[in-house]
Amino acid sequence: MSDQISGALPAAPAVATESDRLAARLRGFGPLGLLAILIIVAGNVVAIPLSAVLVLVWARWSRTPWEEIGYVRPKSWIGDLAIGIVFGSALKLIMKSAVMPLLGADPVNQAYHYLAGNSAAIPSTLYLMIVGAGFGEETLFRGYLFERLGKIFGQSVSARVAIVLLTSAGFGLVHYPAQGLAGAQQAAIFGLAFGTIFATKGRLWMLMCAHAAFDLTAYAIIYWDLESVVAHLLFK
Repeated sequence: MSDQISGALPAAPAVATESDRLAARLRGFGPLGLLAILIIVAGNVVAIPLSAVLVLVWARWSRTPWEEIGYVRPKSWIGDLAIGIVFGSALKLIMKSAVMPLLGADPVNQAYHYLAGNSAAIPSTLYLMIVGAGFGEETLFRGYLFERLGKIFGQSVSARVAIVLLTSAGFGLVHYPAQGLAGAQQAAIFGLAFGTIFATKGRLWMLMCAHAAFDLTAYAIIYWDLESVVAHLLFK
C-alpha cells in the first residue's frame, strides 16, 4: 500500500546546479552573456584564432548544441572538401578578374604584395589562411555570430537576411584596417556569399574548406606575382 502511495506522488522538481545557472547566463544577454561576447570577439586581437577557440569553449560551457554554431557532421567529408576547394578557388578568381576591377580596385594587393616570392613567409601564411581564416573566421562570423544574432532576431526569412547583412558588414569592417577599402569591399561581398550559404544550410565544414581555398588561391596569385595578369583577364 505504501509503495502504491509513494509511486503516485509527483516527482520532486530538479534543482538547478551552479553549472546550470552558469550555462543559462552564458546563453543569455545579461552581464555575463555580454561579457562573453566581448571577450570572444576580441580574442583575435591577442592571437589568431583565439576567438574561434573561445567560441568552442563558450558552446561547451553554455551547453549550446554544436549544430547551432554550424558544427554538423557532413554527409561526406571528402565530398564537401572537394566542393569547398572548387567553390572557394572559383570565387576568388571571379572576384580578382571581374568584381574587383569593376569596383576600381588596384590590381596589386599592396597590403600583401610582400608575399610575392617570399618563401620564408610560407609557413606562417599557410597557418593564417587554413587555421586562422578557414577554421577561425568561419567559426566566429558564420557559426557564433549567426547563433547569437539568431537568438535576438529569430529565424524568419527577414531575420536571416538581416543577419547575413550585419555579419557581412562586420566582416568587411574588420578587414579595412589592414587591407583598405578594396579589402573591405571584397570581404563584405565574400561575407554575403558565405553568409547566404550558411543561412540556408547551417553547416560550416564546406565553408571552412572554401574559405581556406579562397585565401590559398589569393596567396598563390600573389606569390607567383600573377595579380596584374589575373586582374586583366577580362578588363584590359
